[in-house]
Amino acid sequence: MLPNDLIAPGEVWLVGAGPGDPDLLTRKAERLIGAAEIVFYDALVGPGVLDLIPAGIERVSVGKRSGRHSKQQGSINDLLLAAALASKRVVRLKGGDPSIFGRSAEEMDHLAQAGIRVSICPGVTTASAAAASGHASLTLRGLSRGLTLVTAHLKAGEALKLDWDALASHGSTLGIYMGRAAAGEISRSLIAAGRDPETPVMVAVNVSLPGERLIRGKLSALAFLVATISDEDPTLLLIGEAIAPRPCQLGGEMRSEAQELLHFISF
Repeated sequence: MLPNDLIAPGEVWLVGAGPGDPDLLTRKAERLIGAAEIVFYDALVGPGVLDLIPAGIERVSVGKRSGRHSKQQGSINDLLLAAALASKRVVRLKGGDPSIFGRSAEEMDHLAQAGIRVSICPGVTTASAAAASGHASLTLRGLSRGLTLVTAHLKAGEALKLDWDALASHGSTLGIYMGRAAAGEISRSLIAAGRDPETPVMVAVNVSLPGERLIRGKLSALAFLVATISDEDPTLLLIGEAIAPRPCQLGGEMRSEAQELLHFISF
């Protein structure tokens, strides 16, 4: 199959770009990028992934970060539609997986109403990549029977309204996307709902990129753990017993800023 045969003229592919490292792209995602005539990409798409876009392919930034939007969602929908109606082969690159906090349903619905064919290429979501970097398991037999993913992203002036009683379950790992700014509230609310203040947490920053940081501690210290993180740095919070450091991380070669911080907070 020739690369351009992957995308028909006037077709749109929503492609998961993963957490940032181009080596974590699926083979299909890389082939779709090479087959596109125009690529719309988010701010969270890693620079190494963008480098895979061949010369001559049109690039359009539609990024959103820290409340600053280069394009509103309605405008993005219209740009995708206009490109498809112009019979271009369209790739919409989304950080992580398009179906996890990627607003893929809104874009698909808008395009489908105009009769545009839309397909999805899944990607590695940040929670999976962070767990891999931290030698952690998102589930763990006997301790964590499930995984709950939520977002703490809010519009300006909105309160954080989550079901804290459900999220405080001791039998599940909790992954909170875009949770840095609300870390103090998250910690207080989970503890008030019954989660043990000693519950292990891992703050994952710039996951899979050269500037990646993994900061470990306990739930009661969550606000402290994020204190040195810039609002420019994508941050994921992982909370639960399964996130506790594994024995393979505690040897001399594995000690890091994160391990030193864990030692400081624990004593």
